[in-house]
Amino acid sequence: FFCGICFAQNIVKGKITTQGGVPLSESHVHIGKKTVSSDVSGNYLIKRLPSGKVKVFVSCIGFQPLDTVVKIAYDQVLNFVLTENTIQLQEVVIRQKANTLNKSLVEQKIKKETIDKYSNQTLGDVLTEIAGVSSLKTGSSVVKPVINGLFGSRVPVINNNVRLEDQEWGTEHAPNFDVNAAGKITVIKGASGLQFGGDAVGGLIIIEPISVKKDTLFGKTILNLASNGRGGSMSSSLHKGNDKGWSWHTLGTVKYMGDKEAPNYVLSNSGNREANFSGDIKFTGKKQDFSAYYSYYNTTIGILSASHTGNVNDLYNSISNKIPSVINDFTYTIRNPKQKVQHHLAKMNYNYYLNETASLAVQYSFQFNKRLEFDVRRRDFNEIAALDLALTTHAVNVDYKKLLHDWNIKTGVNGSIQNNFANPATGIKPLIPNFNRIELGTYGIVSYDLSDSFSIDTGLRYDYSRLDAAKFYLKSRWAERGYATEFADFIVGEDGNQWLTKPSFTFHNVSASAGFHKEFATNLNWYSNISLAMRNPNPSEFFSDGLHHSTGIIELGDLALDKEEAVKVSTTVQKNWSNFSVEVNPFINSIRNFMFLRPVGFETTIRGAFPVWEYQQTNARLAGIDVQTHWKMSEQWQHDFALAYVTGRDMTNKESLIDIPPLNLSNKIQFSKREWYDMKVELKSEIVLRQNQFPDNNFTTNIVVNNELTPVLVDISTPPAAYQLLHFYSEMKFETFGKSNTTIAFSVQNIVNTNYRDYLNRQRFFADEMGRNFQIQLKFNY
Repeated sequence: FFCGICFAQNIVKGKITTQGGVPLSESHVHIGKKTVSSDVSGNYLIKRLPSGKVKVFVSCIGFQPLDTVVKIAYDQVLNFVLTENTIQLQEVVIRQKANTLNKSLVEQKIKKETIDKYSNQTLGDVLTEIAGVSSLKTGSSVVKPVINGLFGSRVPVINNNVRLEDQEWGTEHAPNFDVNAAGKITVIKGASGLQFGGDAVGGLIIIEPISVKKDTLFGKTILNLASNGRGGSMSSSLHKGNDKGWSWHTLGTVKYMGDKEAPNYVLSNSGNREANFSGDIKFTGKKQDFSAYYSYYNTTIGILSASHTGNVNDLYNSISNKIPSVINDFTYTIRNPKQKVQHHLAKMNYNYYLNETASLAVQYSFQFNKRLEFDVRRRDFNEIAALDLALTTHAVNVDYKKLLHDWNIKTGVNGSIQNNFANPATGIKPLIPNFNRIELGTYGIVSYDLSDSFSIDTGLRYDYSRLDAAKFYLKSRWAERGYATEFADFIVGEDGNQWLTKPSFTFHNVSASAGFHKEFATNLNWYSNISLAMRNPNPSEFFSDGLHHSTGIIELGDLALDKEEAVKVSTTVQKNWSNFSVEVNPFINSIRNFMFLRPVGFETTIRGAFPVWEYQQTNARLAGIDVQTHWKMSEQWQHDFALAYVTGRDMTNKESLIDIPPLNLSNKIQFSKREWYDMKVELKSEIVLRQNQFPDNNFTTNIVVNNELTPVLVDISTPPAAYQLLHFYSEMKFETFGKSNTTIAFSVQNIVNTNYRDYLNRQRFFADEMGRNFQIQLKFNY
């Protein structure tokens, strides 16, 4: 009557190998409900398995799994042989998506290697490397960039995420920036950088400093010597990088140049000096970073003596005879007339990374601009500036970015407070009066990738601006300008023959941008964009009233000016082959209430006779095309071609616009040989055709001939003749010690010493452009 029930306890062991007998370690063996892994010799062991049929599953990464059923009745040895698994994978394509401000516009970049070549020149000079970018000049040292025919406050310059506030005093003031401080320069030909403002009617210039994100310490020193001007410059920088923790950068530049020389004479009083400094410090943590930045720009610029004439006869003769009225021997001395400019920029940034896809940035910036313009004055007054302006700007920006799958969202707000102080101690009524300006803005930008090859973007911005000024007007000028009726409420008092006025203007602007980028499988890219930009009249356009000493012209503003409204349509097609690429960019820009300076005659003052230029307004249309090609002919030879053409039309008066760049073409051929100390040799041809589309602003005046007043026609409209320049550049790199190297460069500008005048040079009436210039550059990297 007693019974017992018992189950057999079996052991299964064995070895797992490949078909070639190689043991497979870490293979997984599943028998019944038990699992083990094989050892380094491929052996496995499982105890306490019941008798009967059990499922067996053996797997190993890279091999086909084995799945079967076995019957266990006693201890057994089961060896398994696995077959290698072969899987054919499709190709993997890795795409790099550039961190761009706008996907529907091509961002053209100038790298540090190219910037270093222009170490002894200006920001406006280096930007001419890009098709469609030319320069507006006042002499040889004041160079302002022109994008698709537009310049001044229509082309904001963004330095290290701060908009430079140095364009409020007139169109001829060059950006206050040391080109050596740039790590990369980006040019956007359109009003699509809405986070920086809605008034970029012409385009944007974005300057980024050198950024180092690894633990390293390095420096660079550049020495330049130039024959034309018989001077040079030195720039030295030191950089400490770090992925996390503290990093810093510092840079200093000095420049000393004497009088420049045209092919046949000295351009008297055209020397310049510079002493610049910039530096920053940054701390980078896991989820946040903080940085502080400061730059100081200080320059003294001589103004061509011949541009300041004493009477109408001198002025007429300078324009008609094509010979400067003042030609002295070469000197390093800078006499009156001259400019002294200081620009301080300080900013602090705080960035907080909410997660891997979202970030918040807060920035405060401070700018202080000091401009002194010295005129030729009598006795002790010669040492007192005729124009003394100080512009102070405080700005705060808050920006939020979010990356959500195929969506990229940017939004933010910004505000600024600006004050201009015109020092009355000059003894001369200031060209630009005291004023205060408040600006507030908010924007939103969204881009969406519909696929890997097609993306769209759109943006919207609103700006509020209020401008309050205090200015004395001569009663005769007030009546002459027709202000007596329309602006009578601006008058708050009088002082003899002057009215004391307090003009006040308020603006509400809306700007927008939309476009797309399509990438085709045949290395063909198509960009298209339409943008709306609105620009308020700046203080110089509103209030200018008197002699502008830096240019030797009398400028008259207009209180009746209204804001500009521009609609620009732009498209770009890029095509790349294995050894050849081409980029074509046609555009059309329709501008309502376009503001410009028009010459209207002469005016005689106690200082002499000067041309009078008046700010006017019209409806305008600019259209054109930029073309660039790159041809890699062989491993050593390559060719670059650029063409830029723009036409400007005054639609109201049915005539051409003034100061539109003529058609220009550039050809550059380069030979390089890495085995010969990285040798590079370049020959560049620059062809600028005569501008045949221009308004007729000529007028008649009386000059003294044989003691009698004689009427003469003053031709201030006809553009100069076409010209071609040849330039040469060469460099070689030598290893010195350790990881340091030295680059020696030799260049010649205007090789054949061509006589020419530039239509976009405000001093073209008085003198030729610079002649041949030999330059030697030594660059030490350490």
